[in-house]
Amino acid sequence: MIKNIVFDMGRVLIDFRPKDIMERFAVPEQDRQLILNELFLSLEWVKMDRGTVTDMEACENICGNLPKRLHDYVRRIIFEWDKPLVPVPHMAELVQELKRMGYNIYLLSNASRRQHEYWNRIPGSEFFDGTFISADHGLLKPHAEIYNKFFQEFSLNPQECIFIDDAPANIEGALCCGMEGIVFHNDVEDLRKKLVQAGIKLDL
Repeated sequence: MIKNIVFDMGRVLIDFRPKDIMERFAVPEQDRQLILNELFLSLEWVKMDRGTVTDMEACENICGNLPKRLHDYVRRIIFEWDKPLVPVPHMAELVQELKRMGYNIYLLSNASRRQHEYWNRIPGSEFFDGTFISADHGLLKPHAEIYNKFFQEFSLNPQECIFIDDAPANIEGALCCGMEGIVFHNDVEDLRKKLVQAGIKLDL
């Protein structure tokens, strides 16, 4: 029986789309592919999530690969992308309902250490029983080590957990470690139906 609902953060609890972020910071159209490649799709971004470099170190390294005219965009995106945070519509209400129904709620996310600065501003964060951030542990989804460390950290039985993530590879990794999973496609009503199909008590 499922007792624990585990959520990813980006593109599950909050919207995180590089295209939208670059538009918000008015990155010149002709430079967006370069920023996408050298920032969002960079090795430094992965290192931030693993916690092997600080956000400042990553910023300096990324700027070293870009023209000086783009350095301010890089700094602002790394340190201010969360201002404002954009919640996924109706997800906070779902989290609250699950908590009210007696389920334990956890976060398992690939994120840099800056996550601790903005987590409390995410709607619904107050209902979480625990958070597990990749950078704090030097581990990344979808590797088995992060799931097993997560279970150990909160003394959870994988068979009593279900994981919600937007990345199929992360759900496949969870399944391999004994935890059920649902790939989230930015549709909370569809997610509710799949949770009910998995035996979660929710009103449809």
